[in-house]
Amino acid sequence: MGVISDTHGLLRPEVISVFEGVSLIIHAGDVGRPAVLEALRNIAPVVAVRGNTDKDAWAFRLPLTEVVAVTGVSLYVLHDLSRLDLNPAVSGFSAVINGHTHEPAIKKKDNVLFINPGSAGPKRFTLPISVALLHIKNDSLKADLVTLNV
Repeated sequence: MGVISDTHGLLRPEVISVFEGVSLIIHAGDVGRPAVLEALRNIAPVVAVRGNTDKDAWAFRLPLTEVVAVTGVSLYVLHDLSRLDLNPAVSGFSAVINGHTHEPAIKKKDNVLFINPGSAGPKRFTLPISVALLHIKNDSLKADLVTLNV
């Protein structure tokens, strides 16, 4: 599955190449334009949440949080991790997917995988342009960060 965030209206061709063949794409907010989601839907089904900069009328159709159940695992998706208002381990989530900071990170805490794919949109400071790939096999999760060569 492909994981992306903080596109801010820009869908890079490198993202399309990395996500080729994924079964689902999760966008963790700050989409920027509906055309980004439309283009991603040409690759695979998309689950997206609204980010703090998604303020136009179209974006209010996106939820602030989403629960995704795939192959026996539950994923909790939100844009800003500081707004997490539940304990994911107690709530039965295998992973929390977020964006907002533009800093790619994969961490495990209390047996929950926390995935921030970083930003795939316009370059910000010295942070890399990146996405993540999430692999689910036999109820276990493995995530890989992919830095885009742009």
